[in-house]
Amino acid sequence: MPVQIYSPFEKFNFSNTSCFLTGQPLQSTEEKIQVFPQWLMSLYKLEDQPFKLLDESIATYKDLKIPCSAQVNDAFLEPLENEIAEAFAKGYKGVRALNELRLFQWAAKLMYGIVFNEIQSGIKMQHAQGEQFSMSQSILLKFSQLHMMLQSINLPLYFEEFKPFSLFLFKVNNREEEFGYRDEINTQTFALRIKDFGLILCLQDNQANRGYHHEIYEKIKEDTLHPIQFEEFSGRVFYSNYLFNRLPEYNILPVNDEIFIEDMPLRGVSSKPVFDHWVNKTYGQVLENFWKNWGFLLLEIIKDPEHPMSFLFDAEGNKISSQSILLPI
Repeated sequence: MPVQIYSPFEKFNFSNTSCFLTGQPLQSTEEKIQVFPQWLMSLYKLEDQPFKLLDESIATYKDLKIPCSAQVNDAFLEPLENEIAEAFAKGYKGVRALNELRLFQWAAKLMYGIVFNEIQSGIKMQHAQGEQFSMSQSILLKFSQLHMMLQSINLPLYFEEFKPFSLFLFKVNNREEEFGYRDEINTQTFALRIKDFGLILCLQDNQANRGYHHEIYEKIKEDTLHPIQFEEFSGRVFYSNYLFNRLPEYNILPVNDEIFIEDMPLRGVSSKPVFDHWVNKTYGQVLENFWKNWGFLLLEIIKDPEHPMSFLFDAEGNKISSQSILLPI
């Protein structure tokens, strides 16, 4: 029998009676796994920390769970978690040595777990109001494609000579106990800053953001950054992924017992640039949010509207050394 991709969005199956990854029936509604893995929650004492959902309701990190077959968890997800945990324990060097696809799979599983919880919460809220749950077709397609890519964990599913993601990794001078996590589920952007590293992933852009920030990234990727520098670059990527105006499309090619995913050209038939126009005021608002720890306000950040404040480059475009930044880490 040919390999089948599971598509929960076709019948909108988000119950706790089916495995989130394969759709197979579960023995019990208690057959679940944590969205944020236990090893990570234990490391940073996250279990009872608040986690705000899109409907403004507050859960805790340990409340976020997804239905998952014990067999699937044992065979595919636990080995992935163990591999990531081992790499993270070694810090920047360990993460740098990881297969990028494994890092993508791990972040995608975490992001999709949050999406799953958001959808369940949305369905309950809409039903309580006597309404049918709905979401835009573009968001539906994004989430559906993310789930398809996630199945590269458990199926012989291969990306045909392309990466569906942009990955940026830095060495960062973080505080030892700090857990810096940020996501934007509509654009599928993910950032994590812990131990001695920070990483940013755009989960479904076919490396478009990697190309957009190529020049800057090449200049700073070998440097050890101050946390405010990492947050600045992270703000750039989160904003550019918001400006990314394509919805990537893919050909699915079953070949014998394998499935190959082929990317379609991003330019397609549109004459529009792949990214919308960069607006410094909007970017400044993003930075204000990313720099909350240091208290910089929008008026300071865009005092010169043509050249927003930067801790990465000076007015002449020269790199700023992290050692010269006299701000707390």
